[in-house]
Amino acid sequence: MIKLMKKKIILFFLILFTTVCFSGCSKNEDTNTDINEVDVNRTSYDISNLPENFIDNNIILENNNTTNNSNSTSTTPSKNSEGKLLAQFSTRIYSKDSARQNNLEITSKALNGTIVKPNETFSFTKTIGPSTSSKGYEEADVYDTNGNKIKGYGGGNCQVSSTLYNAVQKVPSLKIVERHEHSNTVPYVKEGHDAAVAYGSVDFKFKNTNNYSIKILVETSKKYVVVKLMKI
Repeated sequence: MIKLMKKKIILFFLILFTTVCFSGCSKNEDTNTDINEVDVNRTSYDISNLPENFIDNNIILENNNTTNNSNSTSTTPSKNSEGKLLAQFSTRIYSKDSARQNNLEITSKALNGTIVKPNETFSFTKTIGPSTSSKGYEEADVYDTNGNKIKGYGGGNCQVSSTLYNAVQKVPSLKIVERHEHSNTVPYVKEGHDAAVAYGSVDFKFKNTNNYSIKILVETSKKYVVVKLMKI
């Protein structure tokens, strides 16, 4: 009888030990799964989540070409199929006007991919051409020479030229040839950092004094205009 009781007691503790161990292991697996899901969410990028006062940020457009590393602090220009990144500048779109957004997208597409060869002078208005309805441009807000806001085809083009101007300023070997300020203030760049353009009157020009070509990349979303200058 005593031997039988001892066997029952031993069997009871074996079952209890097995149950506790199994429960603990299952809990650890669930915890690891939750952590992994959180990490995935933290490494996602969305241009719409940038701060309201965003002017210039060097991570936009880089995330599709690089692997995220939270421990990395390198600011070395990236290299991709488009060449080596020399400079980048971005401006926020404050207006909700659909006509202006339309103009921004047309101008950005026309400018995107432009190559400026060594010792060549780039002209914004010559590259883009006149803003006409036949090209899809619509009337949006522009400033007249007295600083009054009026409607004109191609309203919004100056934000693209101003974004490009600020990117060009970051490359010392690019020489500004022509640049004009608006007749009134604009919200997307600091005062004195704009570049007004109007086909046939005012232009933004710069000269590439390097012994290599420069490629201009432009991307416009609903909230931002982004310009990158690449060495090719």
